Amino acid sequence: QVQLQESGGGSVQAGGSLRLSCAASESSYCMGWVRQAPGKEREGVATISTASGSTYYANSVKGRFTISRDNANNTLWLQMNSLKPEDTAIYYCVAGRFGCGLAISRFTSWGQGTQVTVPH
Repeated sequence: QVQLQESGGGSVQAGGSLRLSCAASESSYCMGWVRQAPGKEREGVATISTASGSTYYANSVKGRFTISRDNANNTLWLQMNSLKPEDTAIYYCVAGRFGCGLAISRFTSWGQGTQVTVPH
């Protein structure tokens, strides 16, 4: 199982930006970010295929979030701009070996999560 460690969460005012990082112990076919807001189900936010570079975004973050990766160093980032209170959640770095997309079931490795808070 891939070991994943997130960093970069915090509290930021609405309209601000944060950059999340994820260090992985090894490469995976698909890596990405999943979030869970209080009282809500986990939601796939953004993923990237490490082979093709194809990216997938939830409609709620398109145009505001950008996922990128450094395959040589097994590092993943999520640049989050124009943050909104509804982006408040725990953000998990995830990895999977088969296919790529936003379906939660694809991901077999999960990090511990990092809190992102955007106050009203």
